Amino acid sequence: MLTEYRTVYSGNQAEIIEKKSRFIASVQPVESEEEALAFIEKIKKQYWNATHNCFAYAIGERFQIQRCSDDGEPQGTAGKPMLDVILGEQVHNVAVVVTRYFGGTLLGTGGLVRAYSKAVQEGLASSKIITKMHGRKLIIDTDYTGIGKIQYILGQRGLTALKSEYTDKVLIEILLPEDMEEEVIGEIVESTNGQAGIQKGEECYFAKADGELLLFAT
Repeated sequence: MLTEYRTVYSGNQAEIIEKKSRFIASVQPVESEEEALAFIEKIKKQYWNATHNCFAYAIGERFQIQRCSDDGEPQGTAGKPMLDVILGEQVHNVAVVVTRYFGGTLLGTGGLVRAYSKAVQEGLASSKIITKMHGRKLIIDTDYTGIGKIQYILGQRGLTALKSEYTDKVLIEILLPEDMEEEVIGEIVESTNGQAGIQKGEECYFAKADGELLLFAT
């Protein structure tokens, strides 16, 4: 399991013009090959009168599924360059379709490779990319003398509480990146002289988008 990876949170479209040919990149997050194929068919129907609808997708934490198509363009000039951009930018679980409307001027092999690559780059740039990090929920209970020390530790590491309850004691639920887990637990134990109760909760992936914390199942 990867500790973190980049993926598309919300896809978008971008368009470039090369020698009067239009290249429209459509980007979509996908979790399975079925979702990728359904998205590709949707775009093909939307742009049914286009000269080409080339595609590439990469799925899985380790890019286990990779497919691409030149859709009638000279072999190796569209799908493979598109896939190379996705892999090069390390974006997981994404499908991209680049629709071309021919403008009357041949671009040549190198020109096609550059155009399809640039279209994917622009499409990804216009989409919202997030970094999913693997972590674990941690439930901490402490008395009121220990809460200040715990909040200081969390503040030093930029960690925020998912929720807090204040009764006869304080109950805090936080989200820890995997690589911080043991160190933060150790600091909390030491700073409270072992008085804080610590319970490990469920594992999950999380990310931040527009200042909002997003949680995802593992």
